[in-house]
This record gives sequence, C-alpha cells and structure tokens, in this order.
Amino acid sequence: MLSKIYKGETLPPVIKPITQEKINFYAEASGDFNPIHVDEAFAAQTPLGGTIAHGMLILAYVSEMMTQSFGQNWGSAGRLSIRFKAPARPGDTVTVTGKIDSIEDKESVSFVNCSIKCCNQRDETIITGEAVVKLSPEEEITNV
Repeated sequence: MLSKIYKGETLPPVIKPITQEKINFYAEASGDFNPIHVDEAFAAQTPLGGTIAHGMLILAYVSEMMTQSFGQNWGSAGRLSIRFKAPARPGDTVTVTGKIDSIEDKESVSFVNCSIKCCNQRDETIITGEAVVKLSPEEEITNV
C-alpha cells in the first residue's frame, strides 16, 4: 500500500506479459470462449488479424495495481470508469500505470481520484480511465 497519499503521487506500476496460454486460462475461468480470444485460425481471418486478450483480463491488472496501492479500500469502495482504446495481444507486455489527480473531502470522507493508463511495449495506449477510492478514516493524507 502507499505509505503516503497526496496529489501527484504515482502509483506503483503493474507489468504483465500477455500469452495465449493466459488468454486460454482466462477463457476457462470466465466461460468466455469467443473465438476472437481462443481460436487462432479464426482470429487470423478477422480484421484484428489474430487473437486478443479479454478486456476483463486487462482490467484485472488494473485492479491489481489499485489493490497494491489502496488495499481493502479498493476492494470495498473503489469505482472504475475506463475506455478501451486498442486490444492487447499475445506477445504484448502490458504496463498499467496510475496517478493521484486529486483528493476530495465530502462530509468528512476522503475520496482519491486517479487517472489510469495501460500501454503495451510499443507505448500504444490500450486503456485509459479514472478510478475513485473512498479512504478509511484512519488513512493518512499528506498535503504536498
């Protein structure tokens, strides 16, 4: 978890290689066997030109970053709003980054607003978005 929470703080990144095996495992776990994810011959014939990772698999990595940064607060009181920009493919390495944009106090409760971005190894944006985390009363906010 972050030791200090302040505007401008960068969240520790999460870096994950994407493999067809991970995509297939996610399909098993989720029950989503859409051929664009698991059938390489089919996917090669589509405009995407090959298989792509499930969007929710990539969002799991976003959630991992937020959990590492905010712990239980993310799981119990986090909200995420994202936009998919491009697919993640086998062979990509996805880097999830985030930054605290603002901290708002509403009725003695602090909310942390973060910008989120996922890029591949070519620095192409895969996902952008915002996350909001409600902090526990004992969380320390630093005015930097």
